[in-house]
Amino acid sequence: MKRTHNNGDLRLSHVNEHVTLIGWVARRRNLGSLVFVDLRDRSGICQVVFDEIADQIKDVRNEYILQVEGIVLERKDKNPKLATGEIEVKAESVKIINTAETTPIMISNDTDSLEDTRLKYRYLDLRRESLQSNLKLRHEVTMVTRNFLSKLGFLEIETPILCKSTPEGARDYLVPSRISKGKFYALPQSPQIYKQLLMVGGLEKYFQIARCFRDEDLRADRQPEFTQIDIEMSFVEEEDVWNVVENLMREIFKQIKGIDLPEFERIPYVDAMARFGSDKPDLRFGMEIQNISNVFENTSFEIFKTILENNGQINCLVVKNGADKFSRKDLDKNQEFVRIYGAKALSYLKYSNHEFSGSINKVISDEEKVLLKDQLNLDENDMVLIVADKKSVSLSALGALRVKLGKELNLIDENQFKFLWVTNFPMFEYSEDEGRWMAAHHPFTSPNLEDVDKLMTDPENCYSRAYDLVLNGYELLSGSIRIHDQELQKKVFTAIGMSMEEAKEKFGFFIDAFRYGTPPHGGVGIGLERLVMILAGTDNIRDVVAFPKTASASDLMSEAPNTVDEKQLRELHIKTYE
Repeated sequence: MKRTHNNGDLRLSHVNEHVTLIGWVARRRNLGSLVFVDLRDRSGICQVVFDEIADQIKDVRNEYILQVEGIVLERKDKNPKLATGEIEVKAESVKIINTAETTPIMISNDTDSLEDTRLKYRYLDLRRESLQSNLKLRHEVTMVTRNFLSKLGFLEIETPILCKSTPEGARDYLVPSRISKGKFYALPQSPQIYKQLLMVGGLEKYFQIARCFRDEDLRADRQPEFTQIDIEMSFVEEEDVWNVVENLMREIFKQIKGIDLPEFERIPYVDAMARFGSDKPDLRFGMEIQNISNVFENTSFEIFKTILENNGQINCLVVKNGADKFSRKDLDKNQEFVRIYGAKALSYLKYSNHEFSGSINKVISDEEKVLLKDQLNLDENDMVLIVADKKSVSLSALGALRVKLGKELNLIDENQFKFLWVTNFPMFEYSEDEGRWMAAHHPFTSPNLEDVDKLMTDPENCYSRAYDLVLNGYELLSGSIRIHDQELQKKVFTAIGMSMEEAKEKFGFFIDAFRYGTPPHGGVGIGLERLVMILAGTDNIRDVVAFPKTASASDLMSEAPNTVDEKQLRELHIKTYE
């Protein structure tokens, strides 16, 4: 079926040319003797004018597919909103390729159709220019990545999708084996073990556009199946890994956005938490958390006094020139907001006319007010928001509030892209449920060499060679320098309460490989969807996935997950229970 041009490619330079176009009817306007049709294909829209043959399309509706032959003319009423807005095609013949029923969703960028309805009819939703643009962007990012890494000598290598279930942090998706009764494969949460084995195998530089699967609760920036740009290198230190990733990001942003990225900042995890209350801080605006515990070290305010005596912390945010921007109702909403993060209360002070007012104004001393003003450099109309609680609660609550206020007060420059390496993550985190220390990243992450002696004696203050790359408040990647020494790996297993017998049961083939000369190595897994989501300017990861799942991990279009035939279950030796 021939066409001479894509619909969105025609320009004034094509005037007087005879063309053949094919596409969907995006809009039809009937002006009596003249009928105008906006004909859409993946490249865009072209206006087609029907006069003498208008009767041939009298029954045509939106989403019919037409093949049109005609001549390109310059438009009298040009449309600057369209790339093809300076021309139109005068139809000389038309063929109806296919008909269409009235669609259950509006197919336009400004559609008002509900998201669930759009997901149910995703094949129609994909006809919208905005989604097609996002998927084209995703393709471009992967092509830039492949070309860039290939030039550096990396090999793209596929790793298995059906593998062994290993404890990596989230629940595995399990696949029953028909041949091995009662046994299961697992879908990979990441290619972590396999890419490390590729380093053992001497491949040295590996990458993969890898599909990953995690059976976990979903958020706006998470899907049960996702893709990561997986990279691993041998004989490297952190700087080597960071250099490759930074140059990759520079290449992507240069080719996709035409942007030269500034220097990538670096902040140790402890500092990120103290300054921003988050290990993925948004650096596009200030309003950093400030520790004001010292101001109240001799306070008579009983609540603050008790918190400090119990090793708590008093932290605050200063909203510059913001005292008159918050009504009592606004402050009550923020009070409820910090409670989501475990904080018992949000105190506030407003400074105006050289005086304080607010919820704790009458219970703190004049001396404390003077110290606050000087330490926080308060100016007229500034407001101080305070959370006094356990250190972790105070920081996380204010960190979340900081992001909320940044959006509400329009403090964020949406045209900025601020990259940040967060380094030196804790090696372990304590699980209240299991009553033991667990690997914060994964058990193959190397501790800082100066902290090796703390593995058994002081796990709380043992830090690792793990790092995250953060972009505009999103965790874009996680990575680490891996353990390559057998004895150190045994120590880490012991520190998380895993015996060597248990370790061999779960990771036997992996541990065995370490006996045969494992090179020092490290790498990253970059979240492809999150990267494309940020580049596309959306905050919904479903906008950059062709066929996404809902927040309940359901595919509304195909109605997956669903029941299967009883015969299939019997073949797999599976019985279901209510």
